[in-house]
Amino acid sequence: MIMKSSVPVVALIALVVSRVQTFVSVGGSRNTHVNITGNAVMEKIREVCEAVAESEGRDFKPTGSSAEELLRACLGTATGEVSGAKFRTALNQIYMQNGFVDRDFMSSAPHHFNNEAFNEGRNLIIQGTAAIKANVRTDNLQSARETLGRVCHTLQDFYSHSNWVELGNKSPYANLIRPDLNIEKIADITMPTCSDCASGTCPNQLLPAILNGKYLTSGYMGLFSSDKPQGKCSHGGETDLSSSQNPRGGISKDEPRSHNTDQHNNAVNLAAEATLELLEDIRGAIGNKDYLRLMGIARSAVLVFVIDTTGSMTDDIAEAKRVAFNIIDSKKGTQDEPSEYILVPFNDPEFGPLIRTTDSDVMKSEISKIKADGGGDTPEMCLSGLQLALTGAPSSSFIYVFTDAPPKDTHLEKTINALIRSTKSTVSFFMTASRRRRRTLKASSQFQVYYDMALASGGQAIEVSKSSLSQATDIIVDTSTSALVTILQRSRDPGLVESFPFLLDKSVSNTTIYITGSSLTFNLRSPTGVTQSNTVDNGPLGTIQKVGNLQRIQLNGTEMGLWHIDMTTTQPYTIKVMGQSAITFIYDFVEEFKGPHPGFAAIDGRPSAGLTRYSF
Repeated sequence: MIMKSSVPVVALIALVVSRVQTFVSVGGSRNTHVNITGNAVMEKIREVCEAVAESEGRDFKPTGSSAEELLRACLGTATGEVSGAKFRTALNQIYMQNGFVDRDFMSSAPHHFNNEAFNEGRNLIIQGTAAIKANVRTDNLQSARETLGRVCHTLQDFYSHSNWVELGNKSPYANLIRPDLNIEKIADITMPTCSDCASGTCPNQLLPAILNGKYLTSGYMGLFSSDKPQGKCSHGGETDLSSSQNPRGGISKDEPRSHNTDQHNNAVNLAAEATLELLEDIRGAIGNKDYLRLMGIARSAVLVFVIDTTGSMTDDIAEAKRVAFNIIDSKKGTQDEPSEYILVPFNDPEFGPLIRTTDSDVMKSEISKIKADGGGDTPEMCLSGLQLALTGAPSSSFIYVFTDAPPKDTHLEKTINALIRSTKSTVSFFMTASRRRRRTLKASSQFQVYYDMALASGGQAIEVSKSSLSQATDIIVDTSTSALVTILQRSRDPGLVESFPFLLDKSVSNTTIYITGSSLTFNLRSPTGVTQSNTVDNGPLGTIQKVGNLQRIQLNGTEMGLWHIDMTTTQPYTIKVMGQSAITFIYDFVEEFKGPHPGFAAIDGRPSAGLTRYSF
């Protein structure tokens, strides 16, 4: 679909919303594809979580129905914050693709079981289910979720678009998800299936021969033509041109109307049961642990290292190894243990391969193999390595880049920025220019592309000497923590004398402030008026650690109310305030699409300029 200026763009928060109230992609009623899928997904998650808790000898007792409460009970986290952001993001990947079927495959009969395309529709389900299982085994979880969303849509459409309900069936059709079984008794192309209905609202148009013979049929959909085989049922509705041709009317049960309320409700119930059976089939094939990972239930963020391996990086590689081993060892078995580890080395002209694992011992072994070799402090293939990390890591990952040279592959800058926007991942750079490079060129200018990317992603660009790098990597430990939220982020170039307020409440803990720039002066002010200058390392409000261009302020506590960072410098600077909280904000930009089943579809990255925007 090509976006036009008349198409509204919506900032979508948490879950898909829509004004359409039908058994379609999304909507305000309870009988929508998203709600049917969502209810089944959550029911199966609770079932799997309970089974995992039982196998570990602990109780599964959620204190409520929220994502955070379910996560806490599922993960068995006794202490520490748990955020549902990644969980909700993973579910949205399923729900969005579910809705995309009505946009991207609007006229495809197999995707909707229209036009009696039963064998073709079943093949989409069988092949899609196999792809889901294969993608989980190879850790392509986003691809697995997106395929699951599409498969669920097609499976559910079988019950609202075919005559399965009218044939008196009370259970889902197992043959749709069983590769060893075939679809039985499909009405022949020459077999009439419906009687004429001039009003379009007849209770039952199916011919007695179809009902008594238990033949499967579905409505024909004419989006661009009114033609259909003689005697065949139509889908029905304003967008179905074939419904004006004899036999008129339609057998779709997408919407509850006065003539089909019971059939609509039965179709919804069977679609829900069928979705549960599909999910159980997937769970049985991949196991409980991988099923929870598929659904976005994991203890913490993914840990991603992108490391320059040229000859001048010996000390940097040693520090990357140290901090990675420290995180792996100190957080193993806690709520902050990374759910996945990814490593991408780069040199010149080589970069990669991407190494990923959920096993911390495997990652330690892979990191141990890295060594500095060849090259020097000349420009390297840094952006190529970063691109590989952004495309291979899950969305909303924290990525840490270690390098001592500017990028050689600057032609990838726009691609990297687009990937940052679409994946919502945070990229931080640790830059250690050699003495020779610092003498010949101002470091901040040679590394400007890294500063720009860090700012665009919400990350940090930290420039330090090789000897002091170990003092700067505390930020990696900080950001590999569960339930991490950004409270404030600002950048000024040139710098301004300005006061930056940020609010802390009882939901936030472990607040840390990061300020980057050279020759900076500022004062931190608490809600009660207590102040601390940047010249005071250990003061009444916090502890300040200074290394390179970074000042890291760890607050002594979380005094509730409005805090201020009063900058008193005209040098360029960035400010970032982070803390831990179970409450966070997730979003997507979406566009409205038309057709027989209108809805909303997510946009990768930012919407185009000039479009009408709404926010929920």
